[in-house]
Formats: sequence, C-alpha cells, structure tokens
Amino acid sequence: MVRFLTGVDRSKFVTAPHCSRVEKPWGYEIIWTPPGLPYVGKRLHVRGGNKISFQFHDEKIETQYLLDGEVVLLLENSQEIIESIIMQRGVGYTNIPGQRHRLIAVTDANILEVSTPETGDTYRLEDDYSRPTETEELRNTPNRGWSV
Repeated sequence: MVRFLTGVDRSKFVTAPHCSRVEKPWGYEIIWTPPGLPYVGKRLHVRGGNKISFQFHDEKIETQYLLDGEVVLLLENSQEIIESIIMQRGVGYTNIPGQRHRLIAVTDANILEVSTPETGDTYRLEDDYSRPTETEELRNTPNRGWSV
C-alpha cells in the first residue's frame, strides 16, 4: 500500500454517514456534518410565512445558499443599514460576527448553510417565538430553552 501521508491517525477516519434533525419553531435543520469538525453543514427548512430571529453572532460566521423556495434576507451593510435582499439561487450570502441578519420565508424554502461551529452567543434582537439570546449554556439544554 502506498502511503501518501505518514503520521496520520487513521483511527479517526470515519466512513459512516451522519445526519441529525433539530426541530425549530420555524421549521427544522438537518445537520449533515458530524460533531467536532471545524465547520458545520446543515440544511434549513423554513416554512412559508415564518422568520428566523433577527440576530447577530459574536463568533460564528455563516454562508447560506438557497436551494428552493422564496426567501428574503435582511442583512446589515457597512453603513449599518439593513438591506432587504431577495435571495437568488446559485450564489452564497455570508454574515460575519456582529452583522445583523434574518431569513424570511415567503414560501416553504430549503437553504444550505455552512458555518463555523456554534460557539459564542447568538443575540436575538427580535424573535417571533420569544426565544432569548442563545448562550453556550442554553445551547446544551433540551430544545435550547424553547417549546416545540
């Protein structure tokens, strides 16, 4: 066998697929990356007429890619103005720490999201479901402190 890399810990090689579903008041997330990686991949399903929190993160970076449906993205620009953007298929939209953002599903929609792991706090400025700011502690409680 030819070894291209020496010193690699092959005991960490995983061939089993991964998928977990997280229920949300606005729909659900399908997380398709295993825990412990330096990134997270998920599919957001947002039911038509529902909104994700108007929020910002202190550490997390996210990029979203519309698969199907109609979604309006509220995204803060460099002049601190919130732009209302009709998401287009085939392009990515990124928010960085401190940048306010919100997804609004006009119709049922599926969005791919890649991000850094969920660390730090998610500051919810507006939330249709009365959920509080999400801290590391709250993230580790059942349903992250809200009822389905």
